Amino acid sequence: MKENYDVMNLENGLVKMWTRGVPVEDGARKQLANIAAMPFVHRWIAAMPDVHIGKGATIGSVIPTIGAIIPAAVGVDLGCGMMAVRTSLQATDLPNNLAALRFAIESAVPHGRTNHGRRGDRGAWGTLPKIHRAVWNSELADDFKIICEKNPKIRSANSTSHLGTLGGGNHFIEVCLDETDQVWVMLHSGSRGVGNRIGSHFIKLAKQEMERWFIHLPDKDLAYLPQNTVLFNEYIEALSWAQKFAKKNRELMMQVTLTAMREELVDFTAKDLVIDCHHNYVSREKHFKKSVIVTRKGAVSARKGEWGIIPGSMGTRSYIVQGKGNKDSFHSCSHGAGRAMSRSQARKRFTLRDHEKATAGVECRKDLAILDETPGAYKDIDQVMAAQADLVEIKHTLRQVICIKG
Repeated sequence: MKENYDVMNLENGLVKMWTRGVPVEDGARKQLANIAAMPFVHRWIAAMPDVHIGKGATIGSVIPTIGAIIPAAVGVDLGCGMMAVRTSLQATDLPNNLAALRFAIESAVPHGRTNHGRRGDRGAWGTLPKIHRAVWNSELADDFKIICEKNPKIRSANSTSHLGTLGGGNHFIEVCLDETDQVWVMLHSGSRGVGNRIGSHFIKLAKQEMERWFIHLPDKDLAYLPQNTVLFNEYIEALSWAQKFAKKNRELMMQVTLTAMREELVDFTAKDLVIDCHHNYVSREKHFKKSVIVTRKGAVSARKGEWGIIPGSMGTRSYIVQGKGNKDSFHSCSHGAGRAMSRSQARKRFTLRDHEKATAGVECRKDLAILDETPGAYKDIDQVMAAQADLVEIKHTLRQVICIKG
């Protein structure tokens, strides 16, 4: 089978890039080269077609390591990922005007920036609902207490108040239709404030370790923690907890969203196909006969037959896929379309009229505050999917009819 990737053969390191037909900025290439040169990288770095410049590590990269981990490589949105549920509803079960349904979901799920507990805060819970409190107490509280005892600075992070909340930026909740007009619910979020605090804390500690040992790096955000050290073990413990929090966060939001929909629509079921996948996380895996630590920074696990979700943007298609188990990509695929430009560039380039046109037919926000998330700010999802044809098989194609962003 002909290889579907290009190779950056560097003096120190190797990068395999599934980016044919997709533009890649010079800054992202430089970041990839810097990471590939790290002495503990196993084999090579895999770059997905949605690859773009990030902080320290490139978004859309798969980084296998042995003996060390780079906290900034996974970043601060620990466990960020997607969840999708196929319902028994059909397009004909939805009302012609979807505004009331959007408002019902927006009212049920806190979203947007946290206002630090001030009145009118839409980004966090004022009083945690009973079901959320039960999940926190039974599945998260005890381990969080242990983590905070070792790292007290994490204790004050928004934790319970963010459980089951969406956040801002590119996090979203969508109601979609597939190729048969069946209704899906899809959402995107991670570990919120507490994950951010954990990530930031250990990134800072890793940088301090580099200074202590007089280790000079091409990018300070490549600071790493050697395996079998106290800090490494504490980071893995906190990281694993944050990834669990992120999964529970998505599950609770999905539950609340479906409940809100049931109050507005005919009764329905939502159990025959449920997909939940991290795309910003760390996992222990075996590749090329070695046990390695795999950091997926904006990438999804795509082992053979494994279900995954690849969203487009507010006005383009999204895809439900199954992995093909491509070993050269470390069994990975892209986590979305990937940004084509920064948020500030998008605000300068696009007008509100551009955004309204690009999201025609979608019940969503059409105001200036959301302009940096307009579809034109993202890469062409069709190009992205074509570039990774040897990584995933498309099983369902979704088009959104409601999109909620914070």
